[in-house]
Amino acid sequence: MKKLVAAFVLFFLVTTFVAACTGSTDGGSSGGNDVHMSDTNFVVPSITISKGSSINLISDTGVAHIIANGKWVNNLPEPLQEPGAPVVNNVMFSDAGQSQAIGPFSTAGTFHLYCTVHEGMNLTVIVK
Repeated sequence: MKKLVAAFVLFFLVTTFVAACTGSTDGGSSGGNDVHMSDTNFVVPSITISKGSSINLISDTGVAHIIANGKWVNNLPEPLQEPGAPVVNNVMFSDAGQSQAIGPFSTAGTFHLYCTVHEGMNLTVIVK
């Protein structure tokens, strides 16, 4: 019984160490494509991902966001369905911690998402 407990403890410690070193327990496949949203902005204005990947939008506040294809240009919304971009049709966020996967982005290129509620809230997705 002691050997079984010792083996379990050793397994737990090794697993914890590996997870701490990689940042996740799934080989690093999550978290790298997270895009956080503050009250009125994307925390980062652009993200570069590999072809075939998705992004994960995460609301950090309880402020409402409605995300769609397009961008703000000169303080005016410009809805735009870019060839090769996944369709993002008014994805709504209202709660802190709420998240939504967008993608996959199966075509290399530069794509744009914006919040229809907050002027100037643009995200550029670069797919390589």
